[in-house]
Amino acid sequence: MVFEGGFAKLGYYFQAYGVMDFLLPFLLVFTIVFAIMQKTKILGDKKNFNVIISLAFALIFVVPHIMGTYPLGYDPVQVMNDSLPSIALVSVAAIALLILMGIFGTDFSKSAAPFIAIAAIAFVGYIFGSALNIWTGPSDVFYWWTTDVTELLIIILIFGLIVFFIVREPGQKTGGAEMLKSVGKLFEKK
Repeated sequence: MVFEGGFAKLGYYFQAYGVMDFLLPFLLVFTIVFAIMQKTKILGDKKNFNVIISLAFALIFVVPHIMGTYPLGYDPVQVMNDSLPSIALVSVAAIALLILMGIFGTDFSKSAAPFIAIAAIAFVGYIFGSALNIWTGPSDVFYWWTTDVTELLIIILIFGLIVFFIVREPGQKTGGAEMLKSVGKLFEKK
């Protein structure tokens, strides 16, 4: 028998029967807390205690959402449902970048990994901030950035470079050459 209505109807059923609002957030929180408790061994090797604590955390996380009793209008289940699709997109983009770098034979495990991690953390912070309605777009984060600020930063950069070239010792190596070499190493074939 062919599934009538396709995946859209399946998604509707997930939403209507609480899979998206209760079951999936419950399983995610339970799994993460349980894994952390098992790995850190806070309570020793007491698996049954870890299960009970993980169960309590997961229920405390989702039950107020179902009851509509979260204070201050910040519903963690809604924040999670709003942010996880975007975080999955950032994960796919990071993996695609790593695949592209691997195609060109780049050994990026030591050189590019910190940059990718910093970019991913920044994106995740922005995504959660958007889900919490802290800001609604880049204009809210950089509202202070105007053409005057850009001009000021360019002037400070130029004066800084002039002072650097005047003050440096003759024959002294600059850090810029080393930085350009490390960026070039990202694209070397191994």
